[in-house]
Amino acid sequence: MSGAFRNPVTLMLVALGVLILLGSTISIVPETRQAVIVRFGEPVRILNPYKPGEIFGRTGAGVAVRIPFAEQIVWIDKRIQSVEMERQQVLSTDQLRLQVDAFARYRIVNPLRMYISAGSEERVSEALRPILGSALRNELGKRPFAALLSPERGQVMSNIEAGLNRVARQYGAEVIDVRIKRADLPDGTPLQSAFERMRTARQQEALTIRAQGQKQAQIIRAEADAAAAKVYATSFGKDANFYDFYRAMQAYRRTFNSQNDSETSIILSPDNEFLREFRGR
Repeated sequence: MSGAFRNPVTLMLVALGVLILLGSTISIVPETRQAVIVRFGEPVRILNPYKPGEIFGRTGAGVAVRIPFAEQIVWIDKRIQSVEMERQQVLSTDQLRLQVDAFARYRIVNPLRMYISAGSEERVSEALRPILGSALRNELGKRPFAALLSPERGQVMSNIEAGLNRVARQYGAEVIDVRIKRADLPDGTPLQSAFERMRTARQQEALTIRAQGQKQAQIIRAEADAAAAKVYATSFGKDANFYDFYRAMQAYRRTFNSQNDSETSIILSPDNEFLREFRGR
């Protein structure tokens, strides 16, 4: 027996067997991953499962021991995953066809359910991708295109996230966020038609605002004239002779004042009523 161990080939085979045995028995669970221990196809326990609010460095990560050759490890990422939706065409309520790109972020929070229902993380993404597209079409189909450019967009995203989350729970996942990257009109005639409708709508809105402004200006001007007339009537009513004198002076200024710096000749009779203020009282 001792001679057999002196053989380098035998020593290498023994060392290799020991390494294989250790590799099948001891595993290192990192902080960023969780594991499902499967024994003959049946999940038996979870290592380093996700817990809300856990502190990095104080989780169940570290060295894990399993039965060699009988138990296998299915690794599942604890970090946030992303699923991209293929660009789709959505019809809004104002009959505009939109080209929409969106994505969702999710995390596996129940690895046991994920393993039973999907088997792997890739299948979870494949299952969520068409659901995201369907939820997006259903939600955007209830609203006009302008809703994507207003604060209402946040509510749209919340509704899509809630609908997608109901499906994600079946796979042990939790949807964290849903976002629309782009929502554009198709190139060509539809885009130009949409621009023309938007331009026409803004021109009509500008005309309406301008008409309302002119109406308001006329009302303010009329109220100001009425107030001025009332002030004049009150002040001049106290002295009718002064009012006649003041109006006559205004008439003289407008009549005798030269507008174009040229000499003007006016021939009137001294007894003309227009010149009564020049004759004195």
